Amino acid sequence: MASIRQRPNGKWRARYRDDEGREHSRHFDRKRDGQDWLTEVAARRHTGTYVAPSRSTTTLASYYADWSPRQIWEPTTKVAMDLAVTKCSFLEVPFGKLRRSHVEAWVKSMSDDLQPSTVHTRVNNVRATLRAAVRDRYLAEDPAEGVVLPRRRRADQAMRLPTPDEMRAVIDAAEPWFKTYVRLAAFAGLRLGEASGVQVDDVAWLERTLRVRRQVQRGSGGQAVRVSAPKYGSERTVPIPDELARDLSWHVSEVGVRGDERWLFVGSAGQPPHGNTIYYHWTKTIEAAGVEPFKLHDCRHFFASGLIAAGCDVVTVQRALGHRSASVTLNTYSHLWPNADDRTRSATAGLMREVAGDSADSLRTTAAE
Repeated sequence: MASIRQRPNGKWRARYRDDEGREHSRHFDRKRDGQDWLTEVAARRHTGTYVAPSRSTTTLASYYADWSPRQIWEPTTKVAMDLAVTKCSFLEVPFGKLRRSHVEAWVKSMSDDLQPSTVHTRVNNVRATLRAAVRDRYLAEDPAEGVVLPRRRRADQAMRLPTPDEMRAVIDAAEPWFKTYVRLAAFAGLRLGEASGVQVDDVAWLERTLRVRRQVQRGSGGQAVRVSAPKYGSERTVPIPDELARDLSWHVSEVGVRGDERWLFVGSAGQPPHGNTIYYHWTKTIEAAGVEPFKLHDCRHFFASGLIAAGCDVVTVQRALGHRSASVTLNTYSHLWPNADDRTRSATAGLMREVAGDSADSLRTTAAE
């Protein structure tokens, strides 16, 4: 409901009621200006971009404080979201005054100190909150839309693929129990937290498979570790070769397992090891191996590259790694798959070998005669 009427002082008063029944009004010198304002409000309400004036004073800080407790997040996701929002430079700017320039200034300040990947993650986390505010009609639009972010390194340039010789040197240098840990990353593609969470019952010895059902993370509130489902719902069953099955069997019989859960690896207080513990042993092992340093997560890349080199398709690799979609696998490893040029060269080489083989046979027959 909207109306416009002239006041005794000659001004024109335009007013309307919002969806909650609250009245809003403004005064204009000309009736036409008041009518234009009402038309603009009606258009915004029709297109879903209308924001009540009372909500324009809301800040990112106050909206996030109300919105975030209702979200179903993993603890690590909540930590990342909290960090991104609290570090945001426009945290206390009212939504009604929030502009693209605020986001650009924040991105520029982060780009001077942080890696591009970190900047992307923080911006995406804050944008998740801003988009929620748009849906809740606290913001007319996302001010971060289209803001240019620092360029990330291409996957083929950023990825460090250890060689087979380097993997051999690292495994040889590792402590007996840690050899198995490294092998689970390099030959089953387990993430750090997933390897820490392996229990004996996860291994199906006859089927030669390994069930990935949990991950271990550093705890909080007095807890040493926290055990939860794998990230992104990536529970899976990984086929393992006989060689890895024998290594796991040796570990169970010679190194042993601990606790009622029969953890394969144990840190402090009988609990499975968290990231800090593994990082210490990994750094120590890399130094002892004398190889160019690489991350434990690069063993997972080593596993993926081996599957791709053996001709496995993208869905097979996706399932083995526990990626949430095939597009994630392609975005990460597309440079490792042979492209059309590679297939063309291979096919042409096959033709040439066939022709050369026929010619060679003919020459040998002629010479023998």
